[in-house]
Amino acid sequence: MPAGRKQRQGTLEANRREELLHAAARLFVEKGFDATTTRDIAEAVGMRSGSPFYHFRSKQELLKAAMIAGLETGYRRLQAASDGIVDPAQRLRMMIRAHLGNLLEGDCQVPMLLYESRALDAEARAEIAAVTDRYQEVWQATLDELAASGRLRSSAAPLRLLLFGMLNWSSQWYRPDGALSLDEIATAAAELLLPFLSELRQEHVDDIGTGQQSGAG
Repeated sequence: MPAGRKQRQGTLEANRREELLHAAARLFVEKGFDATTTRDIAEAVGMRSGSPFYHFRSKQELLKAAMIAGLETGYRRLQAASDGIVDPAQRLRMMIRAHLGNLLEGDCQVPMLLYESRALDAEARAEIAAVTDRYQEVWQATLDELAASGRLRSSAAPLRLLLFGMLNWSSQWYRPDGALSLDEIATAAAELLLPFLSELRQEHVDDIGTGQQSGAG
């Protein structure tokens, strides 16, 4: 096969694989993993019923691939939004907006798909957990910075998990044509946490001032 034709064939197969991943993720969320058939997925992308198995060995492998692809895409977007921002409070604001964008602006179905991971074997779940951990490490590092600087009382894991729970739940009630824009939702979510940062920062400044006055006396 000529090199040019081989390259075009490879590009076509990669595109078809992406179409399958997006269609499968959407259907798994809408109908549930168990209720979604390979025929459903094939029909969604204009394939014959057995064609998905050319790209994936099983429906479980398709679920795992869809979850990992979504997590990795979300991670790249998160990094692009937060890289270079020195102030951790501002970085957290940008991360919240990026996360909501991953959830609600594109076709990322991963937070909803996580509930379907029970259909996977232990090895597949471990692979997904590793990618999920990398995504969450960025958040934990920012929260740790805030705590270390005295701008957050604690950066214990429950805070991160509660923050994710709040943000991910927005997928259940957000409407693109609703009264609130994503920017407004992101600002509201950040303000649930960030006002405390301002209060703590002011307390810290007051304490320094008091200490200096005591020393001067």
